[in-house]
Amino acid sequence: MNSLLFKNARVFDGTNADCADGMWLRVADGLIKELSATPLVAPDDTPVVDCAGGTLMPGLIDCHVHAFASDVAVAKIDAMGDAYRTAHAVRMLGHALDCGFTTVRDIGGGNHSLWRALADGLVRGPRYLYSGKILSMTGGHGDMRPIEERPRYESVCGCAGSPLANTFAVIADGVDACIKAVREELRQGAHCIKIMGSGGVASPTDPIWMNQYREDEIRAIVNECTERRSYASAHCHPASAVRRCVDFGVRSIEHGTLIDDDTARFVAERGAYIVPTMAIIFALVEQGRSLGFPPQSQAKVEQVFGQAIAGLDAMRRAGVKVCYGTDLLGRTYTDQCREFTLRSEVFSPVEILRQATSTAAEMLMMQGQIGCIAPGAQADLLLVDGDPLKDIGLLAANGRHLRAIVRGGELVKHAA
Repeated sequence: MNSLLFKNARVFDGTNADCADGMWLRVADGLIKELSATPLVAPDDTPVVDCAGGTLMPGLIDCHVHAFASDVAVAKIDAMGDAYRTAHAVRMLGHALDCGFTTVRDIGGGNHSLWRALADGLVRGPRYLYSGKILSMTGGHGDMRPIEERPRYESVCGCAGSPLANTFAVIADGVDACIKAVREELRQGAHCIKIMGSGGVASPTDPIWMNQYREDEIRAIVNECTERRSYASAHCHPASAVRRCVDFGVRSIEHGTLIDDDTARFVAERGAYIVPTMAIIFALVEQGRSLGFPPQSQAKVEQVFGQAIAGLDAMRRAGVKVCYGTDLLGRTYTDQCREFTLRSEVFSPVEILRQATSTAAEMLMMQGQIGCIAPGAQADLLLVDGDPLKDIGLLAANGRHLRAIVRGGELVKHAA
Protein backbone atom coordinates (compact mmCIF):
# COMPACT_ATOMS: atom_id res chain seq x y z
CA MET A 1 0.00 0.00 0.00
CA ASN A 2 1.25 3.48 -0.84
CA SER A 3 2.82 5.52 1.92
CA LEU A 4 2.03 9.07 2.98
CA LEU A 5 4.08 11.72 4.72
CA PHE A 6 2.71 14.65 6.73
CA LYS A 7 4.94 17.58 7.70
CA ASN A 8 4.58 20.77 9.74
CA ALA A 9 1.75 19.12 11.66
CA ARG A 10 0.08 20.40 14.79
CA VAL A 11 -1.07 17.08 16.26
CA PHE A 12 -4.09 16.41 18.45
CA ASP A 13 -3.56 12.79 19.44
CA GLY A 14 -7.17 12.13 20.51
CA THR A 15 -6.57 12.77 24.21
CA ASN A 16 -4.16 15.54 25.14
CA ALA A 17 -5.27 19.16 24.96
CA ASP A 18 -1.63 20.25 24.56
CA CYS A 19 -0.84 19.74 20.89
CA ALA A 20 2.71 19.37 19.63
CA ASP A 21 3.71 21.62 16.73
CA GLY A 22 6.06 21.03 13.82
CA MET A 23 5.55 17.25 13.81
CA TRP A 24 6.18 14.73 11.05
CA LEU A 25 4.06 11.63 10.57
CA ARG A 26 4.62 8.71 8.22
CA VAL A 27 1.91 6.29 7.06
CA ALA A 28 2.54 2.93 5.37
CA ASP A 29 0.54 -0.28 4.92
CA GLY A 30 -2.55 1.39 6.35
CA LEU A 31 -0.89 2.15 9.70
CA ILE A 32 0.80 5.08 11.39
CA LYS A 33 4.46 4.06 11.30
CA GLU A 34 6.30 7.02 12.78
CA LEU A 35 5.57 10.27 14.59
CA SER A 36 8.56 12.54 15.07
CA ALA A 37 9.56 16.09 15.89
CA THR A 38 12.37 15.78 13.32
CA PRO A 39 12.05 15.23 9.56
CA LEU A 40 11.23 11.69 8.43
CA VAL A 41 12.36 9.91 5.30
CA ALA A 42 9.96 8.11 2.95
CA PRO A 43 10.25 6.62 -0.57
CA ASP A 44 10.69 9.18 -3.34
CA ASP A 45 7.18 8.68 -4.75
CA THR A 46 5.49 9.25 -1.38
CA PRO A 47 2.85 12.01 -1.43
CA VAL A 48 3.72 14.74 1.07
CA VAL A 49 0.99 16.74 2.78
CA ASP A 50 2.02 20.08 4.26
CA CYS A 51 -0.12 20.65 7.37
CA ALA A 52 0.97 24.23 7.99
CA GLY A 53 -1.92 26.19 9.51
CA GLY A 54 -3.94 23.06 10.19
CA THR A 55 -4.47 20.46 12.89
CA LEU A 56 -3.81 16.78 12.26
CA MET A 57 -6.15 14.62 14.35
CA PRO A 58 -7.66 11.12 14.41
CA GLY A 59 -10.63 10.34 12.18
CA LEU A 60 -14.00 10.80 13.82
CA ILE A 61 -16.12 7.95 15.22
CA ASP A 62 -19.93 7.96 15.21
CA CYS A 63 -21.01 5.25 17.66
CA HIS A 64 -24.72 5.29 16.84
CA VAL A 65 -25.88 5.04 13.23
CA HIS A 66 -28.47 2.98 11.36
CA ALA A 67 -27.27 2.63 7.77
CA PHE A 68 -30.50 1.04 6.52
CA ALA A 69 -32.80 3.61 8.19
CA SER A 70 -34.13 5.01 4.92
CA ASP A 71 -37.16 6.85 6.41
CA VAL A 72 -38.06 8.57 9.66
CA ALA A 73 -41.20 6.40 9.85
CA VAL A 74 -39.55 3.14 10.87
CA ALA A 75 -42.64 1.08 10.05
CA LYS A 76 -42.27 2.10 6.37
CA ILE A 77 -38.69 0.91 6.05
CA ASP A 78 -39.43 -2.82 5.75
CA ALA A 79 -41.74 -2.16 2.80
CA MET A 80 -39.08 -0.17 0.93
CA GLY A 81 -37.10 -3.31 0.09
CA ASP A 82 -33.43 -4.24 0.26
CA ALA A 83 -32.39 -2.24 -2.81
CA TYR A 84 -33.84 1.03 -1.53
CA ARG A 85 -32.42 0.56 1.96
CA THR A 86 -29.01 -0.25 0.52
CA ALA A 87 -29.07 2.80 -1.74
CA HIS A 88 -29.76 4.93 1.31
CA ALA A 89 -26.88 3.27 3.17
CA VAL A 90 -24.49 4.02 0.30
CA ARG A 91 -25.50 7.69 0.26
CA MET A 92 -25.38 8.02 4.04
CA LEU A 93 -22.01 6.30 4.50
CA GLY A 94 -20.41 8.33 1.72
CA HIS A 95 -21.62 11.51 3.37
CA ALA A 96 -20.25 10.33 6.72
CA LEU A 97 -16.79 9.80 5.24
CA ASP A 98 -16.87 13.22 3.57
CA CYS A 99 -17.65 14.72 7.00
CA GLY A 100 -14.55 13.08 8.49
CA PHE A 101 -16.12 10.00 10.09
CA THR A 102 -13.66 7.21 9.41
CA THR A 103 -15.45 4.71 11.69
CA VAL A 104 -19.14 4.17 12.39
CA ARG A 105 -20.94 1.66 14.60
CA ASP A 106 -24.23 0.53 13.13
CA ILE A 107 -26.13 -0.23 16.31
CA GLY A 108 -29.21 -1.83 14.78
CA GLY A 109 -29.84 -3.44 11.40
CA GLY A 110 -26.32 -3.60 9.98
CA ASN A 111 -25.09 -6.86 8.56
CA HIS A 112 -22.11 -8.76 7.18
CA SER A 113 -23.13 -8.12 3.58
CA LEU A 114 -22.79 -4.34 3.94
CA TRP A 115 -19.60 -4.79 5.95
CA ARG A 116 -18.13 -6.91 3.14
CA ALA A 117 -19.16 -4.42 0.45
CA LEU A 118 -17.33 -1.66 2.34
CA ALA A 119 -14.30 -3.85 3.05
CA ASP A 120 -14.04 -4.83 -0.62
CA GLY A 121 -14.33 -1.24 -1.82
CA LEU A 122 -17.70 -1.69 -3.53
CA VAL A 123 -19.13 1.04 -1.30
CA ARG A 124 -17.32 4.22 -0.34
CA GLY A 125 -17.57 4.83 3.38
CA PRO A 126 -16.06 4.60 6.86
CA ARG A 127 -14.72 1.60 8.76
CA TYR A 128 -17.92 -0.26 9.63
CA LEU A 129 -18.83 -2.03 12.86
CA TYR A 130 -22.29 -3.52 13.35
CA SER A 131 -24.43 -5.11 16.05
CA GLY A 132 -26.76 -7.04 13.75
CA LYS A 133 -30.41 -7.09 14.70
CA ILE A 134 -31.40 -5.57 18.03
CA LEU A 135 -32.95 -7.90 20.61
CA SER A 136 -36.37 -6.76 21.76
CA MET A 137 -39.04 -8.32 23.92
CA THR A 138 -42.57 -8.64 22.57
CA GLY A 139 -44.17 -5.22 22.80
CA GLY A 140 -40.78 -3.61 23.30
CA HIS A 141 -39.10 -0.82 21.39
CA GLY A 142 -38.09 -3.16 18.57
CA ASP A 143 -41.64 -4.44 18.04
CA MET A 144 -42.97 -2.19 15.28
CA ARG A 145 -46.37 -3.87 14.84
CA PRO A 146 -49.31 -1.49 15.21
CA ILE A 147 -51.61 -2.03 18.16
CA GLU A 148 -54.36 -3.28 15.83
CA GLU A 149 -52.28 -6.17 14.47
CA ARG A 150 -53.12 -9.59 15.84
CA PRO A 151 -50.27 -11.83 17.06
CA ARG A 152 -48.32 -13.87 14.54
CA TYR A 153 -45.65 -16.31 15.53
CA GLU A 154 -43.99 -17.10 12.25
CA SER A 155 -40.96 -15.25 10.89
CA VAL A 156 -41.43 -12.50 8.33
CA CYS A 157 -39.42 -14.72 5.98
CA GLY A 158 -42.02 -17.45 6.45
CA CYS A 159 -39.66 -19.87 8.21
CA ALA A 160 -41.80 -21.79 10.67
CA GLY A 161 -40.58 -21.60 14.26
CA SER A 162 -38.30 -18.58 13.67
CA PRO A 163 -38.74 -15.48 15.85
CA LEU A 164 -40.57 -12.44 14.57
CA ALA A 165 -38.16 -9.96 13.00
CA ASN A 166 -37.98 -6.71 11.03
CA THR A 167 -35.17 -4.73 9.39
CA PHE A 168 -33.74 -3.60 12.72
CA ALA A 169 -34.83 -6.01 15.43
CA VAL A 170 -35.64 -9.58 16.36
CA ILE A 171 -38.17 -10.49 19.04
CA ALA A 172 -36.81 -12.80 21.74
CA ASP A 173 -38.63 -13.59 25.00
CA GLY A 174 -37.17 -15.65 27.83
CA VAL A 175 -33.60 -16.61 28.65
CA ASP A 176 -33.28 -19.46 26.15
CA ALA A 177 -34.64 -17.42 23.24
CA CYS A 178 -32.38 -14.48 24.15
CA ILE A 179 -29.30 -16.71 24.28
CA LYS A 180 -30.12 -18.24 20.90
CA ALA A 181 -30.70 -14.81 19.35
CA VAL A 182 -27.37 -13.48 20.69
CA ARG A 183 -25.49 -16.49 19.38
CA GLU A 184 -27.11 -16.11 15.97
CA GLU A 185 -26.11 -12.45 15.63
CA LEU A 186 -22.57 -13.18 16.79
CA ARG A 187 -22.39 -16.07 14.32
CA GLN A 188 -23.16 -13.56 11.58
CA GLY A 189 -20.23 -11.38 12.57
CA ALA A 190 -21.84 -8.86 14.91
CA HIS A 191 -19.20 -6.83 16.75
CA CYS A 192 -21.51 -6.37 19.76
CA ILE A 193 -25.12 -6.99 20.76
CA LYS A 194 -27.77 -4.36 21.38
CA ILE A 195 -30.93 -4.82 23.42
CA MET A 196 -33.96 -2.63 23.92
CA GLY A 197 -33.75 -1.74 27.59
CA SER A 198 -36.61 0.76 27.67
CA GLY A 199 -39.45 2.21 25.68
CA GLY A 200 -38.61 4.49 22.80
CA VAL A 201 -39.79 7.18 20.44
CA ALA A 202 -40.25 5.38 17.11
CA SER A 203 -42.12 2.30 18.37
CA PRO A 204 -45.95 2.47 18.41
CA THR A 205 -47.07 0.68 21.58
CA ASP A 206 -44.55 1.11 24.43
CA PRO A 207 -44.28 4.19 26.68
CA ILE A 208 -40.82 5.71 27.03
CA TRP A 209 -40.77 5.21 30.82
CA MET A 210 -41.13 1.43 30.50
CA ASN A 211 -38.20 -0.76 31.61
CA GLN A 212 -37.76 -3.70 29.22
CA TYR A 213 -36.34 -7.21 29.61
CA ARG A 214 -36.06 -9.00 32.95
CA GLU A 215 -32.84 -9.16 34.92
CA ASP A 216 -32.25 -12.83 34.08
CA GLU A 217 -32.67 -12.12 30.35
CA ILE A 218 -30.25 -9.17 30.38
CA ARG A 219 -27.64 -11.03 32.43
CA ALA A 220 -27.85 -14.01 30.07
CA ILE A 221 -27.30 -11.73 27.07
CA VAL A 222 -24.36 -9.98 28.75
CA ASN A 223 -22.79 -13.32 29.63
CA GLU A 224 -22.98 -14.56 26.04
CA CYS A 225 -21.30 -11.36 24.86
CA THR A 226 -18.57 -11.70 27.48
CA GLU A 227 -17.84 -15.27 26.44
CA ARG A 228 -17.37 -13.99 22.87
CA ARG A 229 -15.06 -11.21 24.15
CA SER A 230 -17.63 -8.70 22.99
CA TYR A 231 -20.09 -6.52 24.92
CA ALA A 232 -23.74 -5.57 25.26
CA SER A 233 -25.30 -2.21 24.47
CA ALA A 234 -28.76 -1.08 25.56
CA HIS A 235 -31.25 1.46 24.26
CA CYS A 236 -32.39 3.35 27.38
CA HIS A 237 -34.12 6.69 27.89
CA PRO A 238 -35.29 6.79 31.56
CA ALA A 239 -32.88 6.80 34.48
CA SER A 240 -34.38 3.59 35.88
CA ALA A 241 -33.57 1.67 32.69
CA VAL A 242 -30.06 3.10 32.53
CA ARG A 243 -29.31 2.09 36.11
CA ARG A 244 -30.59 -1.48 35.90
CA CYS A 245 -28.90 -2.20 32.56
CA VAL A 246 -25.54 -0.96 33.84
CA ASP A 247 -26.08 -2.87 37.08
CA PHE A 248 -26.68 -6.05 35.05
CA GLY A 249 -23.44 -5.65 33.08
CA VAL A 250 -24.29 -3.62 29.97
CA ARG A 251 -21.24 -1.69 28.74
CA SER A 252 -22.78 0.98 26.50
CA ILE A 253 -26.02 2.91 27.05
CA GLU A 254 -27.60 4.42 23.95
CA HIS A 255 -29.33 7.80 24.45
CA GLY A 256 -29.65 8.06 28.27
CA THR A 257 -31.81 11.11 27.58
CA LEU A 258 -33.79 11.17 30.84
CA ILE A 259 -30.87 10.39 33.15
CA ASP A 260 -30.68 12.05 36.58
CA ASP A 261 -27.71 13.05 38.73
CA ASP A 262 -27.74 9.95 40.95
CA THR A 263 -27.88 7.59 37.98
CA ALA A 264 -25.15 9.50 36.17
CA ARG A 265 -22.89 9.08 39.20
CA PHE A 266 -23.74 5.37 39.30
CA VAL A 267 -22.81 4.96 35.62
CA ALA A 268 -19.54 6.82 36.16
CA GLU A 269 -18.66 4.66 39.17
CA ARG A 270 -19.28 1.50 37.18
CA GLY A 271 -17.13 2.73 34.28
CA ALA A 272 -19.90 2.27 31.72
CA TYR A 273 -20.35 4.49 28.67
CA ILE A 274 -23.25 6.58 27.38
CA VAL A 275 -23.83 7.52 23.74
CA PRO A 276 -26.23 10.50 23.73
CA THR A 277 -27.91 11.27 20.40
CA MET A 278 -28.93 14.92 20.34
CA ALA A 279 -28.97 15.30 16.56
CA ILE A 280 -31.96 13.03 15.95
CA ILE A 281 -33.99 14.55 18.79
CA PHE A 282 -33.58 18.08 17.47
CA ALA A 283 -34.07 16.99 13.84
CA LEU A 284 -37.36 15.26 14.61
CA VAL A 285 -38.70 18.10 16.74
CA GLU A 286 -37.96 20.53 13.90
CA GLN A 287 -38.71 18.36 10.85
CA GLY A 288 -40.62 15.31 12.03
CA ARG A 289 -44.09 16.43 10.99
CA SER A 290 -43.01 17.50 7.50
CA LEU A 291 -41.10 14.23 7.00
CA GLY A 292 -44.04 12.05 7.98
CA PHE A 293 -42.99 11.02 11.47
CA PRO A 294 -46.01 9.27 13.06
CA PRO A 295 -48.05 11.53 15.41
CA GLN A 296 -47.71 9.22 18.43
CA SER A 297 -43.93 9.20 17.96
CA GLN A 298 -43.82 12.96 17.44
CA ALA A 299 -45.47 13.39 20.82
CA LYS A 300 -42.88 11.15 22.47
CA VAL A 301 -39.86 12.92 20.94
CA GLU A 302 -41.22 16.26 22.11
CA GLN A 303 -41.55 14.74 25.58
CA VAL A 304 -37.82 13.96 25.79
CA PHE A 305 -36.68 17.10 23.94
CA GLY A 306 -37.03 19.37 26.95
CA GLN A 307 -34.72 17.24 29.10
CA ALA A 308 -32.09 16.27 26.54
CA ILE A 309 -29.53 19.01 27.24
CA ALA A 310 -30.06 18.68 31.01
CA GLY A 311 -29.19 15.00 30.66
CA LEU A 312 -25.91 15.90 28.98
CA ASP A 313 -25.12 18.27 31.83
CA ALA A 314 -25.76 15.51 34.40
CA MET A 315 -23.34 13.25 32.54
CA ARG A 316 -20.70 15.97 32.46
CA ARG A 317 -20.97 16.75 36.17
CA ALA A 318 -20.73 13.07 37.11
CA GLY A 319 -17.73 12.40 34.86
CA VAL A 320 -19.50 9.79 32.72
CA LYS A 321 -17.52 8.43 29.78
CA VAL A 322 -19.52 9.94 26.92
CA CYS A 323 -19.21 8.92 23.25
CA TYR A 324 -20.34 10.61 20.05
CA GLY A 325 -23.52 9.34 18.36
CA THR A 326 -26.29 10.70 16.14
CA ASP A 327 -29.01 8.04 15.41
CA LEU A 328 -30.23 9.89 12.31
CA LEU A 329 -33.08 8.49 10.20
CA GLY A 330 -34.03 9.04 6.58
CA ARG A 331 -33.16 12.42 5.10
CA THR A 332 -31.97 13.74 8.46
CA TYR A 333 -28.62 11.95 7.89
CA THR A 334 -27.22 15.28 6.70
CA ASP A 335 -27.35 16.52 10.33
CA GLN A 336 -24.53 14.20 11.42
CA CYS A 337 -22.11 17.05 12.14
CA ARG A 338 -24.72 19.10 13.98
CA GLU A 339 -24.11 16.92 17.04
CA PHE A 340 -20.88 18.89 17.60
CA THR A 341 -22.80 22.16 17.85
CA LEU A 342 -25.49 20.74 20.13
CA ARG A 343 -22.99 19.23 22.55
CA SER A 344 -21.06 22.48 22.70
CA GLU A 345 -23.86 23.89 24.88
CA VAL A 346 -22.51 21.64 27.66
CA PHE A 347 -19.05 20.32 26.80
CA SER A 348 -15.78 22.04 25.89
CA PRO A 349 -14.26 21.43 22.45
CA VAL A 350 -11.58 19.06 23.77
CA GLU A 351 -14.21 17.04 25.66
CA ILE A 352 -16.26 16.66 22.48
CA LEU A 353 -13.18 15.73 20.47
CA ARG A 354 -12.37 12.95 22.94
CA GLN A 355 -15.96 11.74 22.74
CA ALA A 356 -15.58 11.37 18.97
CA THR A 357 -12.11 9.80 19.07
CA SER A 358 -10.31 8.20 22.03
CA THR A 359 -13.28 7.61 24.36
CA ALA A 360 -15.31 6.13 21.52
CA ALA A 361 -12.43 3.82 20.59
CA GLU A 362 -12.15 2.67 24.20
CA MET A 363 -15.87 1.88 24.34
CA LEU A 364 -15.60 -0.07 21.07
CA MET A 365 -12.77 -2.14 22.59
CA MET A 366 -10.42 -0.73 19.93
CA GLN A 367 -8.25 1.48 22.12
CA GLY A 368 -4.88 2.09 20.48
CA GLN A 369 -6.21 0.99 17.09
CA ILE A 370 -8.49 3.90 16.15
CA GLY A 371 -9.33 7.27 17.70
CA CYS A 372 -5.69 8.11 18.33
CA ILE A 373 -2.48 9.22 16.65
CA ALA A 374 0.27 6.84 17.69
CA PRO A 375 2.64 4.42 15.97
CA GLY A 376 0.87 1.15 15.23
CA ALA A 377 -2.63 2.64 15.09
CA GLN A 378 -4.80 2.56 12.00
CA ALA A 379 -4.04 5.51 9.73
CA ASP A 380 -7.45 7.19 10.05
CA LEU A 381 -6.60 10.88 9.98
CA LEU A 382 -8.07 14.33 9.39
CA LEU A 383 -6.28 17.53 8.54
CA VAL A 384 -8.50 20.35 9.82
CA ASP A 385 -8.04 23.82 8.42
CA GLY A 386 -7.73 25.61 11.77
CA ASP A 387 -7.87 24.60 15.41
CA PRO A 388 -10.93 22.52 16.45
CA LEU A 389 -9.81 22.68 20.10
CA LYS A 390 -10.70 26.36 19.97
CA ASP A 391 -13.54 26.21 17.43
CA ILE A 392 -15.49 22.93 17.39
CA GLY A 393 -17.62 24.46 14.64
CA LEU A 394 -14.84 23.55 12.20
CA LEU A 395 -16.08 19.95 12.47
CA ALA A 396 -19.76 20.93 12.24
CA ALA A 397 -19.58 22.10 8.61
CA ASN A 398 -20.05 18.82 6.73
CA GLY A 399 -16.36 18.48 5.94
CA ARG A 400 -15.85 21.92 4.42
CA HIS A 401 -12.91 22.66 6.74
CA LEU A 402 -11.16 19.33 6.18
CA ARG A 403 -8.11 19.68 3.98
CA ALA A 404 -7.37 15.97 4.03
CA ILE A 405 -9.17 12.75 5.02
CA VAL A 406 -7.27 9.48 5.38
CA ARG A 407 -9.06 6.17 5.99
CA GLY A 408 -6.93 3.08 6.55
CA GLY A 409 -3.94 4.79 4.94
CA GLU A 410 -5.87 5.83 1.82
CA LEU A 411 -5.98 9.55 1.05
CA VAL A 412 -9.68 9.91 0.20
CA LYS A 413 -9.60 13.71 0.19
CA HIS A 414 -6.77 16.19 -0.30
CA ALA A 415 -7.47 19.84 -0.97
CA ALA A 416 -3.98 21.23 -1.53
